[in-house]
Amino acid sequence: MEAMDDQPEAASPEPLDGRAELSEFLRTRRAKLRPGDVGLPEFGRHRRVPGLRREELAQLAGVSVAYYTRLEQGNGRNVSAEVLDAIARALRLTDAESAHLTHLAKPRHRKQRRPARVQRVRKGLLYLLDSMDGIPAYVTGARSDVLAWNPMAAAVFGDWGALPPAERNWARLVFLSPACRDLFVNWDAKASDMVSYLRLYAGCHPEDPELSALVGELSVKSDEFRRLWATHNVKEKGHGVKLLRHPLVGELTLSYETLNLPDDGEQHLVTYHAEPGSESAQSLRLLASWGADAGRVDEAGRGRAGER
Repeated sequence: MEAMDDQPEAASPEPLDGRAELSEFLRTRRAKLRPGDVGLPEFGRHRRVPGLRREELAQLAGVSVAYYTRLEQGNGRNVSAEVLDAIARALRLTDAESAHLTHLAKPRHRKQRRPARVQRVRKGLLYLLDSMDGIPAYVTGARSDVLAWNPMAAAVFGDWGALPPAERNWARLVFLSPACRDLFVNWDAKASDMVSYLRLYAGCHPEDPELSALVGELSVKSDEFRRLWATHNVKEKGHGVKLLRHPLVGELTLSYETLNLPDDGEQHLVTYHAEPGSESAQSLRLLASWGADAGRVDEAGRGRAGER
């Protein structure tokens, strides 16, 4: 295992505007629903707004139009949990979206902005990563920073150890690395998911200066990121299947699982596996036999278990 240098401190950018975030989130969720979706009649062919009108949403939630209008304008002070639940049901929000709404409408108050704490991975978890032979696994932290990984993850996804600490971030890699774009067969879905994870984190930590810097950088450098960020979609990382196009072994079909760590809610252990007996399983064994050399074939890079 190898310890990595901490990131140097940079000037703190302005935090995200919580009122604007709440306003845009409610507006974009309302725009996704048609009256017919919620059992309301659609009168007239031409509607001035996409989706539900404010008065229609207020009717469904059982609140006054004036109250909902104030909330959608970003004034969520003193709003009750019952009202938020009613609005979430009216908007057909997912569990992740409902939690995001609560974080935006009832933000935690802080007397002053504190510098971001250094993210560290427990030694026991680092040892666990190294012991997972044949299983690509890594730990992510705040803002989807890549904090630690094992040799198999390096062989599949890249030599994160060859990158400066500030660049070991999934969002930055997905949108700015050509090699990473080539790796994911369904890059559009990966990009959409990545932004949705960041949006969920932003709802809990709008004051995070590193998040603001990351969003600002990606908004300038990537049209795709800027478009997806404007959708205000949120999603929790869970489990699923990824189809990869590896430069050495070709296509890999890997299932992934995300495990939340009980002692740090911002850290997640992500593991990948192939169906036993499949071509992808054989390809993983081949990558394991090549070791570190398997990960040095492109710009994405591959490396040893490490810690930021």
